[in-house]
Amino acid sequence: MSIQSKLIVMLLMSSIVSAAVIAVVAFGTGRELSTVSSARWLTQLRTSQERAIQAEFENLTTSLVSYSSSTIVVAAAQLFTAGFDQLANATIDPEQQLALVDYYTNELIAPTERDTGVKLDIDAVLPSSSAPRYLQTHYTVAAAADGDAATTDDSPEGRAWSAANTRFDGYFRDMVTRFEYRDALLLDAQGNVVYSVNKGFDLGTNIVSGPYRESELHDGYEKALGANALNFAWITDFGRYQPDLGAPTAWMVAPVRSHGETYGVLAVPLPIAKINRVMTFDKDWQQLGLGATTETYLAGPDDLMRSDSRLFLEDPEEYRREAVAAGTASAVVDEAIRLGGTTLVQPVPGAALRAAQRGETGIITAEGYLGMREMQAYAPLTVPDSDLQWSILATKDNSEAFARAAWFTRRIVLTTAAIIFVVCLVSALAARAFVRPIRRLEVGANKISAGDYDVAIPETASGEIGDLAAAFNAMSRSLRIKEELLTEQREENNRLLRSLMPEAVMERYRQGDETIAAEHHDITAIYADIVGLDEVSTELSGDELVEKLNGLVRQFDSAAESLGVERVRTLHNGYLAACGVTTPRLDNVRRTVDFALEMQRIVDRFNGRTGDGVALRAGITTGTAVSGLVGLSSVAYDLWGPAVSLAYQMHSGMPQAGIYVSAGVYEVMGDTREFTPAGTIVVGGSEQQIWRLSERP
Repeated sequence: MSIQSKLIVMLLMSSIVSAAVIAVVAFGTGRELSTVSSARWLTQLRTSQERAIQAEFENLTTSLVSYSSSTIVVAAAQLFTAGFDQLANATIDPEQQLALVDYYTNELIAPTERDTGVKLDIDAVLPSSSAPRYLQTHYTVAAAADGDAATTDDSPEGRAWSAANTRFDGYFRDMVTRFEYRDALLLDAQGNVVYSVNKGFDLGTNIVSGPYRESELHDGYEKALGANALNFAWITDFGRYQPDLGAPTAWMVAPVRSHGETYGVLAVPLPIAKINRVMTFDKDWQQLGLGATTETYLAGPDDLMRSDSRLFLEDPEEYRREAVAAGTASAVVDEAIRLGGTTLVQPVPGAALRAAQRGETGIITAEGYLGMREMQAYAPLTVPDSDLQWSILATKDNSEAFARAAWFTRRIVLTTAAIIFVVCLVSALAARAFVRPIRRLEVGANKISAGDYDVAIPETASGEIGDLAAAFNAMSRSLRIKEELLTEQREENNRLLRSLMPEAVMERYRQGDETIAAEHHDITAIYADIVGLDEVSTELSGDELVEKLNGLVRQFDSAAESLGVERVRTLHNGYLAACGVTTPRLDNVRRTVDFALEMQRIVDRFNGRTGDGVALRAGITTGTAVSGLVGLSSVAYDLWGPAVSLAYQMHSGMPQAGIYVSAGVYEVMGDTREFTPAGTIVVGGSEQQIWRLSERP
């Protein structure tokens, strides 16, 4: 018998049936009245917003038709088209071409990859024909360089287009500012963008065959160009527009026509700011008595918003928390915050939207896109002069929708509190029997929180308690297995750290020391590089070069380990190592010289196997040094100081391959190895004698 059944029996035995019936009836009546009132109000709100947004679309299309049929726009289309055609054979010099490539790389390719992770092919978007290359070089790139979008061009090739731009640019800018468009485009009858207010990446491109032919602008252009009706305008749905770095963009288009002849198409982005002002009541929710949770929004057939979320506009960080908690992917929320709105980003699936998409109108209570139960009034949105299949929803959280019912419920609760108190006393006696197995679970949970994963709860009870005990034991076993896996992972991490730095340094790094450094006296340092490897690399592929270099470095590492020499780092062709840093050694000079000879043998064997003519050039010196970790996101172990600096100077100052040693090394090894003078180097303002190891391995 389940816990719920046992509690019901106890409540029936407590003789409170009459009070419970009264409470239930009163609560149901109050909630029903509150539901009807809220539903009626929310439906009226949705209807009002539907009319307002339809009126806004009508105003926008009327204004666009008025502009597209004006004599000024007709003249502009003719002159811009003529100027564009004159640029068919226009040329730009190599320096301008390089500037255009850099502009695309820095302003389109890099931002797109940073924001979306998509790596664009520059050859796919870079203008390939003369006219767009010329216009974007002289206007797009030039405007970005000097901040003047009204840049002019007086060259013979571009004089006609420049004259049209000087004449009409101010007119179109005034139109863009007045109606809050992000841009305005003129397209000729072949699909070329012959003019753009912003002079962006789409200037001069062909919307039919160019890089942006898959955009909604192409569909709207084809619709407008093929229209035969008078005063025609068309609105497309939202889509990601690549020239605007993927910003959600819907287009309003109208043919530029005069006396029955079509000269092109006028296209402007749908002003989402105006749509949002209507749908968000210009953010005056509280002043209009809409409470803290009421909102209206638009949604498309892809279940994505076509207007902005109220919570996003009020508090983006709170929106982030609630949307992610409700199941929206964090990447989607980050994208909305990056774009500054939820249009075409925030998914709002649900029964209400699906019903609206089927053409139905009504109201239901369901979970909203922020995870709250809410009342939702829905309907399909009809927008003339478009093929938009949008829906409009008005929502209100249940906490507000049923506020009156909650107040009435509190009164009922106070009235029946005395009876329920008696019931609680009776129930408490019986509850002890039920709580006993739960307490065992509590004890087990405390042991797990203390790190004891071997705990097991007796599975003696039946019903839900028995199921819970079984689930608890399964959880305990799972945690024990995961703890073992974490231990293995920690050991693997330690192994990786040991390959990057000495163990003593690793322990300090794991403890969180911000500055890790140590001074070393009487150590021997060697800095070597592989002479001729750069020349060999020109004849190899990347994989072949890395394979050869990796083979050499691995043999160097093996030789260093066998001789007690500690590799510090490798950089390009260079190899820095030292002896006596972590483990002091009395014979560190001899070990380092032997290591250099072994490196020379490794290089000779490499040449014999591959036929390459690379050679080893190394500098060995003894003295003091400082070791430590540097960097934040990419930590590196390194060695500095007089010994390292002198070894590098000796190596870099010798034009020929070979093993060069300082006077200190020569004094120690001069009796056991053959050396010849190799000149001097200047260190700290004084000359020091350098010796070259004569013997070959």
